[in-house]
Amino acid sequence: MGTSAQQNLAYRKLCKRLRQWREDADLTQRELGAIFGKPHSYVHKCETGDRRIDPIELIYWCRACNIDPAAAIKQLSKAIK
Repeated sequence: MGTSAQQNLAYRKLCKRLRQWREDADLTQRELGAIFGKPHSYVHKCETGDRRIDPIELIYWCRACNIDPAAAIKQLSKAIK
């Protein structure tokens, strides 16, 4: 496992991808929040790193954005070297 600094950088890359996937799906933060039954602030906090998401939430996020969760993990793995 990487250092704390490496982990923080990796998590920032995940946050950037979360936003990218949402925008590519043409969803606003409010729309995605509504899909989850949560306020838009939940989406905002996940995308800015103020709130960490767990693996199950990541799967739901991917599905809501029409992204294959396995492909998303593979994409993240390549981005985090």
